[in-house]
Amino acid sequence: MSIRGKAYIAGIYEYPKREAADKSLAQLHGMFAKGALEDAGLTYSDVDAYYCAGDAPGLGGISMAEYMGLKLQHIDSTETGGSSYVAHIGHAAAAIAAGKCNVALITLAGKPKSTIKKGGLAMRGFGRGAPEAGFENVWGPSVVNMYGMAAMRHMHQYGTTSEQLAWIKVAASHHAQHNENAQLQNVVTVEDVLNSPMISEPLHRLDCCVITDGGGAMVVVSPEIAKTLDRQCVKVLGHGEAPKHLDGGRVDLTYTGAVWSGEKAFKEAKVKHEDIKYMSIYDSFTITVLETIEDLGFCEKGQGGKYVADGNLISGVGKIPFNTDGGGLCSNHPANRGGMTKVLEAVRQIRHEAHPKVQVADCDIALAHGTGGSIGTRMGSATVILGREDS
Repeated sequence: MSIRGKAYIAGIYEYPKREAADKSLAQLHGMFAKGALEDAGLTYSDVDAYYCAGDAPGLGGISMAEYMGLKLQHIDSTETGGSSYVAHIGHAAAAIAAGKCNVALITLAGKPKSTIKKGGLAMRGFGRGAPEAGFENVWGPSVVNMYGMAAMRHMHQYGTTSEQLAWIKVAASHHAQHNENAQLQNVVTVEDVLNSPMISEPLHRLDCCVITDGGGAMVVVSPEIAKTLDRQCVKVLGHGEAPKHLDGGRVDLTYTGAVWSGEKAFKEAKVKHEDIKYMSIYDSFTITVLETIEDLGFCEKGQGGKYVADGNLISGVGKIPFNTDGGGLCSNHPANRGGMTKVLEAVRQIRHEAHPKVQVADCDIALAHGTGGSIGTRMGSATVILGREDS
């Protein structure tokens, strides 16, 4: 069943602050829900479906439904890390198309920055409690180790350089300077990235995303509901998702699950790469962006370094702008599930509500992609393509 045109994003909200030590997770989810519903012109009583991931407290969707007083007939707590909230768009659209619901509320909230300040967050490994844990955790892998390993392999196999990776951070910083809420607002150069401390070879500090509190929310509605709302809604054109794992040891670190999720999204959306005016790419690390751009088909495998070099991701300068809010590399990366913020900026671009300095003039079709887990081990990938109401 195709979901093209079967659902619309009617409301969005992003928490403007990057720290929320004085708020509980439940409070944040509730605040963000209220903001997105108000943006859509709807109320809690209109909501008949709720979506969240592992960041929601208690029993997830069940606890939050009670907290917000929601009367639901559909619920989804799919957890695929940073791809969760991109996957939820497709799940909500499919549920609406199947007649399961009409107004789906999706919320994300996290407090990693506050938790670290309190000394309560240890370095995160992978697969704790999972069947692979006993085989892998004995080696003490960390997030940045695994991404560094993937970057090193890509460099070895395709000749990718640290300078090329640095251009991704440079592009993000050029956009973040216009976002008053971005955690890092200073424009950086390639030399700044290369001169920043090495964290896990070949990744420098500025190759890594920021850590923030925050989050946001979205409201996905049926076409019938969208027609009644006094605001521009954004059409869901296509969606795809796919896991990628180690395949019993037969792993290739140079590609991600985007090779499958992107293909599905483009096919369902019935658009070509040249139709995409803007892309939001999950940017936990610069190597994540580079591999994803290749895997989504914007360039050939191994040519990502050349594609991103010389400012080709900078709005108004290069081939196609990415992460015009500054992304996770500069602006906001809450709860290791930054896929939500990717969709929010894509919606703003289509609505022409992005900052004037980075707004894509003719943005009628945009892509958002989320990556969960680790490109060095196992991951979830999700891609969504969005368009104007007349797309």
